[in-house]
Amino acid sequence: MQPVELFLASRYLFAKRSVRFVNIITIISIGGITIGVAALLIVLSVFNGFSGIVTKVLVGFDPHVRIEKSGGFDSTQYSNIERAVHSLPQVIASAPVLSGKAMIITKNRNVVVIVRGVDEQKVSTVSGLNSSIIAGELKFNPSSEVGGMVIGLTLAEQLGCMVGEEVTVVSPGDFEAMFQTIATPEFKSFRITGIFLSNNKEYDANYAYVSLPWAQSLFNVGGQIHALEARLTNFEDAEFVKNELSKKLPSDIQISTWQDLHLDLYFVMMLERWAGYIILSLIIVVASFNLMGSLAMSIVEKKRDIGILQTLGMTSRRIKKAFIYEGLLVGIIGTTLGILLGIFVLYLQVNYQLFALDTSVYIIPAIPVEIHAIDFLSVAVVSLGLSLLSAYYPSNKITEYQPSECIRWE
Repeated sequence: MQPVELFLASRYLFAKRSVRFVNIITIISIGGITIGVAALLIVLSVFNGFSGIVTKVLVGFDPHVRIEKSGGFDSTQYSNIERAVHSLPQVIASAPVLSGKAMIITKNRNVVVIVRGVDEQKVSTVSGLNSSIIAGELKFNPSSEVGGMVIGLTLAEQLGCMVGEEVTVVSPGDFEAMFQTIATPEFKSFRITGIFLSNNKEYDANYAYVSLPWAQSLFNVGGQIHALEARLTNFEDAEFVKNELSKKLPSDIQISTWQDLHLDLYFVMMLERWAGYIILSLIIVVASFNLMGSLAMSIVEKKRDIGILQTLGMTSRRIKKAFIYEGLLVGIIGTTLGILLGIFVLYLQVNYQLFALDTSVYIIPAIPVEIHAIDFLSVAVVSLGLSLLSAYYPSNKITEYQPSECIRWE
């Protein structure tokens, strides 16, 4: 900014000795920008907070990377993939998984669930299953006549089962064989050894974990394994690991990151975030129109001053810059006040939980907030950019003014 233009801009903005209509519109513009900026920062921080909670829940329970193939792997293929996975320094653990649908039968009701066969010793290194146990323990008893099973809390309520009770499980293959050969399907018995709570309704209501040998026997797949799940030192490296593995493994192998496993959820969250950003930006847009109107009237009001400045040798271009700077000053003031107001509200929410949640329904006591510097930067850029655009159009009219006409008619 040049000193003369900035001096004129600040004088026209701050040195008005009477309250006029133009002043009121300018104050309204500042207030609109302030509210718009504060609302944007608060909403974006709330979206960040919820996204952080969701990611924490999902990443805490899910593996960071999953490698699978249609039809599964035999023991040799699995060993090769395991070596390739552990050749990356980001990988700290891996575990085999066998998954399929089956029906759990109890005296109360029958429920179709997803049965996941896992290695009892390795599953805790790649997922949060063990840390999510709220009743019983993670124990599968793979060598006993009755297998162990760990189920979600919601599923346990649906089945009416508690730790220690036995359930019967039958696979779709057994049902198919029954209809084809008119034979009795092979039922397998499992004892509930643990109940977990992952805070994910899909898992808590639809997942049951058994030992890998019992799952292979249940689905009659021999020594086959459907997938390998890996844990990383930092879950944010998942995309990098995925790209590296895609170079080492055959093209028919599917590699999914923790985000790919819940792609629909993250897409909806991103869509909501952008929708909120665009809608709340309209507040700043409306304030910018007010700013455009106030500057236009201010230019008309200062027409005599403009003529005098032109007579003294100041070019129309420099006078135009002065009014553009005035609009920018309004944007800076409104943006600064909006950031301060937003930080104040977020501070109150973090420390005093102004907006509480019902803990019997939600897993958190209050609306979460998470402040990201990039949000402040993007909101400030949008706010100042709209302020500049609002100031440009009315200021451009100054180039049409002639000094003699300005002084004569004023």
